[in-house]
Order: sequence, then structure tokens, then C-alpha cells
Amino acid sequence: MAHHSTPSSQKALMMELKSLQDQPVEGFRIGLVEESDLYNWEVAIFGPPNTLYEGGYFKSHIKFPIDYPYSPPTFRFLTKMWHPNIYENGDVCISILHPPVDDPQSGELPSERWNPTQNVRTILLSVISLLNEPNTFSPANVDASVMFRKWRDSKGKDKEYAEIIRKQVVSTVAEAERDGVKVPTTLAEYCVQTRVPSQDSSSDLLYDDLYDDDMEEEEEDEEEEENDMESGGEAGGTSEGGVTTRCYDDDQEDSGNEDS
Repeated sequence: MAHHSTPSSQKALMMELKSLQDQPVEGFRIGLVEESDLYNWEVAIFGPPNTLYEGGYFKSHIKFPIDYPYSPPTFRFLTKMWHPNIYENGDVCISILHPPVDDPQSGELPSERWNPTQNVRTILLSVISLLNEPNTFSPANVDASVMFRKWRDSKGKDKEYAEIIRKQVVSTVAEAERDGVKVPTTLAEYCVQTRVPSQDSSSDLLYDDLYDDDMEEEEEDEEEEENDMESGGEAGGTSEGGVTTRCYDDDQEDSGNEDS
């Protein structure tokens, strides 16, 4: 029987999906839009506590190219978002998701753009950081950028921007209830990590199919990566029941949102 090779991008995405299920990023729920399609992920984002987005439940999609991780994915919010770095159609404008080309007109350094060492985890942390710390120098939504600056410069006295965000947050409550999701509203709840339940049989078949020839080698690589993460957790957070817990503030330096 002829052997059909699996694209390296599928193997990379399966590894990342498994890693995020085993060691979730605070503030997100992640899954596949369709169980058989690794190139389209659905992400639910919880608004970080102590920000305007606290209590919000924001749905989005990540779409990966066939040559991932050499080209960046796209990140689009399905929930209506009013933000300086989010286009009207929901697309997120952030340096880390821009192709790695030299474009002096953009005002971005090549080092700020996408490179193959980035991954879904760094994208998610960048989006969280972006929500609370917009880049207003090259905004995707000029009106939102002007309004945000007024709110920031007035130290909250100009409430127009904050009121729009809070209305959007309130509008997401019903959807969270429909999905049976309890949105964290305190920092303690937000920072708790829980392991995702085991995948169903169809996922196991997909996993087995992707790793039939080189499972042992990739498992060893994964174990080394997890060991590195665990050792890094000693500096960035605490470990409870084998799961490293960190809060998004610990990773803001990797936000990648210097320019949109």
C-alpha cells in the first residue's frame, strides 16, 4: 500500500493543539472548527480582569496557511469589537501576524514581524496584551484609536470609549450562557489552568494517522519542550498538579504588538 506523507504543517499544528490542551493559556478556550480540519481553529477569549474587557466572552477564528509555520495565520474576531487595532470585519492588525518581509513603509522592523519560531501560544498572549494596550500609531480603526486616546489622556474622565467596550462585554453574556461557559471575573479564576478532557475517538484516529511513522521521535521532542516549559514555570508562575500556571502579565514582553 502506498504511503501518503502528511504535510509538516499538519504535524506542527497537531503538536501545538495537544500542547495547548495539556498546558492551556489563561483566558482562552481552543478547539477545531471541524474535527477533521487542523487549519481552522475556533478560539473563545475571556476578557482579562481589571480591564475594560472584564467578563467578556469574545469568539474568534484562527486560519492557518498550508506552509505554516513559515507563513503566519490570520486572526479574526467573530464577536463585534471596538478597538484601535481591529478592523471592522474583525481582522486583528498586529505585527506578529504580518509576513516576514522588509517593508520600510510599514514602520515595522523585520524582527517585529512573524517568524517560524512564533506559535499559537505567542499569538494568543499577544492578542490578550493588545486588548489592554492598543497601538495607536498605525491603527486599523482610526475612530476607535482617537476615542481610546481621549479616554487614556483624560484618565477615564472621557467615558465614551469605555462605555462602548462595556456594552460589547454585556452583549456577550448571553452567548456565554448558550455555550455553557462560566466567564472568569477575578484574577484568581482567570489564572487557573485546567486540563482539557481527552479527545474523542475521531481525534485519536486523526492523531494516530499523523504520527504513524515518526511518533517516537516527535514524542521525545515534545517531552523536551514540556520539560523546558516546566523549568521556565519556576520563574514565571507556580505549578499545581503538574500544570504550570502563569498569568498573562508575565508574558507581555513577548506581546509582539509594537506596531499594527
